[in-house]
Amino acid sequence: MADSHTALRSMHDLGLAAWFGGSLMGAFGVNGAAARIGDPTQRLPVASAGWSRWTPVNAAAIGAHLAGAVGELVTESPRMAAQAGVGRASTLKTALTISALAVTGYSRLLGMRLAKSGAPSVQGVTEPNQQTPASVAANQRKLRMLQWAVPALTGALIVVTAHLGEQQKPGQVLRGMLGRANGLMNGSMAMGRNARRIAAVQAVRRQMAMSGH
Repeated sequence: MADSHTALRSMHDLGLAAWFGGSLMGAFGVNGAAARIGDPTQRLPVASAGWSRWTPVNAAAIGAHLAGAVGELVTESPRMAAQAGVGRASTLKTALTISALAVTGYSRLLGMRLAKSGAPSVQGVTEPNQQTPASVAANQRKLRMLQWAVPALTGALIVVTAHLGEQQKPGQVLRGMLGRANGLMNGSMAMGRNARRIAAVQAVRRQMAMSGH
């Protein structure tokens, strides 16, 4: 089990690191370097070639991350049920993952549209100039925002993952389990009080009904 968990965590962490690092390097490095090319009609083709070479590696990294994340979710499910706070963090992590996948997919779609636009004159990969066709400029403006959303979301995933790792420390596990037990006890007591109130109301209603007859 320990070896299996190590493999899952390695897939999770390495995949996420490549996803985050690749998106950040692409926004700064690939797009930034392409913007410095002297011929404005070659900026998009050069950047598109770089992103196309990275796409298969990025897809493999995302796949490894997702496989590791699902495996960890399964192996950690007993702790999610027993330790307070783990479920909330896991839910947040899932939401961030889905968001990052959606933004990555849409960014790639926009990149493919720009790649198919030929070699229009542009100021930068995500910045049009006065000669840029309107359809190309619209896709560039969308991509300008999304290129930073991917590293922001995957960076947030790294932070949440670190928080989940802290929750695995013995002291955190003990406090979380005690918190969950206290919550369950308080919930049971509240349910018991509600049940007694309902029973008392029903008894009064029965007495009133009997008195009416």
